[in-house]
Amino acid sequence: MRLAMVGLGKMGGNMTRRLRRGGVEVVGYDRTPSVAAGLAAEEGVIAASSVADAVTKLQSPRVVWLMLPSGEPTETQIKELAPLLAKGDVIVDGGNSNYKDSQRRGAWLAEQGIGFMDAGTSGGIWGLENGYCLMVGATPEVAKIMEPVLKALAPAPDRGWAHVGPVGSGHFTKMVHNGIEYGMMQAMAEGLELLRGKQEFALDLAEIAELWRHSSVVRSWLLDLTAEGLKNDQTLDSVAPYVADSGEGRWTAMEAVEQGVAAPVLTLALQMRFASQNSTGYGYRVLSMMRNAFGGHAVKKAGGGK
Repeated sequence: MRLAMVGLGKMGGNMTRRLRRGGVEVVGYDRTPSVAAGLAAEEGVIAASSVADAVTKLQSPRVVWLMLPSGEPTETQIKELAPLLAKGDVIVDGGNSNYKDSQRRGAWLAEQGIGFMDAGTSGGIWGLENGYCLMVGATPEVAKIMEPVLKALAPAPDRGWAHVGPVGSGHFTKMVHNGIEYGMMQAMAEGLELLRGKQEFALDLAEIAELWRHSSVVRSWLLDLTAEGLKNDQTLDSVAPYVADSGEGRWTAMEAVEQGVAAPVLTLALQMRFASQNSTGYGYRVLSMMRNAFGGHAVKKAGGGK
C-alpha cells in the first residue's frame, strides 16, 4: 500500500519511519523540503515538492494522511486538498483536531464522495519504537481501506488500534483520553510535591518513584517516565513551573459541561495548568517534565530561557 504523509514533524516524521519499516510506501511532503529529502535518504520515502505533487504519486484509492496543527492549518489544507482528489479517495486527519470540526469536515467531504478518517493518535515521541495507540472514526468502508496502515502503526497488528465509531468518534475518544491524562499527571505531581515537602524525612523521590513502578497499584507508563526524569534531576530547578495545555483538556472540560456530566478531577487538572502560568511550585515542574518525557513537548526553562 502507498499513502501520502503531509507534515513530517515530530509525530509525522516518526510515523512515516514506522510505516516504511512496516512495508508501507510513503510519499512525504513537508513545507521544509530538507525534511522530506532527509527521510527519502534515511527510509526510502518518496519526497514530494508539494501536496499536489504528492497526490500525483499515489494510486487509486488515493490516501492522504495529515499530521498538521489543529485549527486553521488543518482546515486550510483539507480545503486545498479536496479538489485534487476524486470519489473514493481518503483524507486522514491524525492531528489533535476538535471532534466537532472532524464531523463537519467529514460531512463536507462525503458530499464530494471523498472518504474521511479522524485518527486520534497517542504515543508521543516513543511511538516509533513502541507503536502508536490509534483511535479512529470513519465509515466501515474507509476503515477497511486504512486497516493495513493502522496495523503497521500500532504496537502489533491485533492490538493498539480500533475503529471506535463514525466520523468524529476517533478525535472524541482521543480528547477524553487526554483529559484523563491531565488528571493522572496532576495527581502524580501533587503526590510528589507532598513527599518533597516532608523535609524531616529527607525522602529520595527518585527511589520512591522507582519503588512504585514495581507491583504498586499506581504503576504506569507515566510513572516510568517520571522515575527516569527524577533519576536525572530531583530538584528540577532548571524547569520553569509553567505547564501549557494543548487544547484537548479544555475541550474535555467543555464537553462535560455540555453533557452535564460531573468531571471535577479532569476539570480541576486543567484549571491547575492555568494556575501554573501565574504561580510557582515543584508540582508544576514535575508536570512540565512529564510532558517533555512522553511527548517531547518543549520545556520552559527557569529564568525565561527555552
